[in-house]
Amino acid sequence: MGYQEVYDSWKSDPEGFWMDAANAIDWDKKPSKALSDLGDDMYEWFADGMVNTCYNAVDRHVENGRGEQTAIIYDSPITHTKREITYVELRNRVANLAGALRAKGVEKGDRVIIYMPMIPEALEAMLACARLGAIHSVVFGGFAANELAVRIDDAKPKAIIAASCGLEPGRVVHYKPLLDGAIDLADHKPDFTVIFQREQEVAELKEGRDYNWHGFQYGVEPAECVPVEGNHPAYILYTSGTTGAPKGVIRHTGGQLVALNWTMKNIYNVDPGDVFWAASDVGWVVGHSYICYGPLIHGNTTIVFEGKPVGTPDPGTFWRVIEEHKVKTFFTAPTAFRAVKREDPTGEYVKKYDLSCLEQVFLAGERADPDTIVWAQDQLKKPIIDHWWQTELGYPGVCNPVGIELLPVKLGSPSVPLPGYQMKILDDAGNELPPGELGAIVTPLPLPPGTFPNLWNAEDRYKKSYLTNFPGYYETGDAGMIDEDGYLYIMARTDDVINVAGHRLSTGGMEEVLADHPDVAECAVIGVSDSLKGQMPMGFLCLNAGTTKADDEIVKEVIKLVREKIGPVAAFKLCCVVDRLPKTRSGKILRGTMVSIADSKEYKMPATIDDPVILDEIKVALQGLGYAKG
Repeated sequence: MGYQEVYDSWKSDPEGFWMDAANAIDWDKKPSKALSDLGDDMYEWFADGMVNTCYNAVDRHVENGRGEQTAIIYDSPITHTKREITYVELRNRVANLAGALRAKGVEKGDRVIIYMPMIPEALEAMLACARLGAIHSVVFGGFAANELAVRIDDAKPKAIIAASCGLEPGRVVHYKPLLDGAIDLADHKPDFTVIFQREQEVAELKEGRDYNWHGFQYGVEPAECVPVEGNHPAYILYTSGTTGAPKGVIRHTGGQLVALNWTMKNIYNVDPGDVFWAASDVGWVVGHSYICYGPLIHGNTTIVFEGKPVGTPDPGTFWRVIEEHKVKTFFTAPTAFRAVKREDPTGEYVKKYDLSCLEQVFLAGERADPDTIVWAQDQLKKPIIDHWWQTELGYPGVCNPVGIELLPVKLGSPSVPLPGYQMKILDDAGNELPPGELGAIVTPLPLPPGTFPNLWNAEDRYKKSYLTNFPGYYETGDAGMIDEDGYLYIMARTDDVINVAGHRLSTGGMEEVLADHPDVAECAVIGVSDSLKGQMPMGFLCLNAGTTKADDEIVKEVIKLVREKIGPVAAFKLCCVVDRLPKTRSGKILRGTMVSIADSKEYKMPATIDDPVILDEIKVALQGLGYAKG
């Protein structure tokens, strides 16, 4: 069956489609139906089934004869460590850890916060919680103490599992003092913490509260898998909310199992036994879905990589890992490729490795600019697939479904909606717009299985944030358009659509033009306040290594390019060269913060920022353009 037949089979019988997909999961008690409509736009999937995530991700593979297959490959260029963990080894380690947590009182429904770097133990902690039916909440390792405290007070964990430290190129991030500070700040106090001591830094443990990872497992009875209801929350993952308080996205157990398993073959085109690598972090949704759960549920080998695309030790790291571990499908963020491209524009490092094992590359996390895709296509000679999804969704909503059928790739588009989604473009009044017009991207309710059914303890906020503006639809918060062939183009967040003298323009469209300039490695466009036109676009350029042209000459050239490609209506005149752009740790450019600095408004330092110093550099650049005066 091709894409259209699969999509139509979902459309004509969603219930049958998802019940069929549910057959690939091992249930303790099969669900009687797929969808439950709770009324008031609230839905649940596979609610009355009984199932255990850890059993499906680990134990069943051992029982079905895959025990000796490698489940996890740990590759850490930072510590020069590589190791492999088989499914049978993983089962034993997870059962012991779960047994030790259970002996200290952790049971079904309890919350456990996990605060760890990219080491296999982070996945073991997640799976141990799933084994007991405890609800984990992974907080990105190294998050500031006050941000961790906010999450402790919201989730109210019985326990926190952490590591002594995280490692960045050239520095050690001290997790334990951050954790101690967070517990001091929080009103809610965990009963105990478990600390995995890394040899790079051994932390001081507090008597009676902190337990050593290895020591506390000694002599305990390994835990069996506890079946939970299909609508039992598997985890809480906090995503930064626009109002400052983080939003706790929840994921139900049954829907996550069914949806992630379905995507591994149909989207990512891997079969059980193949090596799948998502170069992300367990602190993000990609890490949950495609480092930990998706590949393991499907019986793949997953890679836990502790390193960076460049500098650990060079821009050839990705290619080394792919060759060495025989990766079939690779998934990363466009920002990672931009970093590699900036250091190695002509692909000298690509040529050093044999990438014949690699069949396809997926990009997500932000808009994949055509320039980056073309570079990757030229260097790797493989399908480069941009796809779109969100923390809230948990897996792709719009994608070129390679495992079903490789559709024509259109630069700048993540392609077509997957089963469960019918994307529409609406204007502010909720009217559907014709092809080619820019508006809010929505999809009708119910959302498919594995997406978020609610926010943790915040149902009103859930409805207000996602369901109220366009009744009957889920509002993605993204803006874009759909072309004549049904391909979706994500142009910006709805708040990145700027209004220049009454014309709605996408900053993403302008970024595309800037990125086309041969000397530009990376760029960002924001809308700054203007007394005459309401808003004006402003561009920031990072240049390729080895560029010989003068900065002001490049600025003149890109201003001319925007005029040619988008037109004078864009009023694009403000532009400067900077050394680097402020980003979150997952690679998203902090455009909103840049706007606040330009307009001299108060702003809160984003918790997810990679390096706060960059904001000072941006302020200086803005002052050079006559902004950020306050």
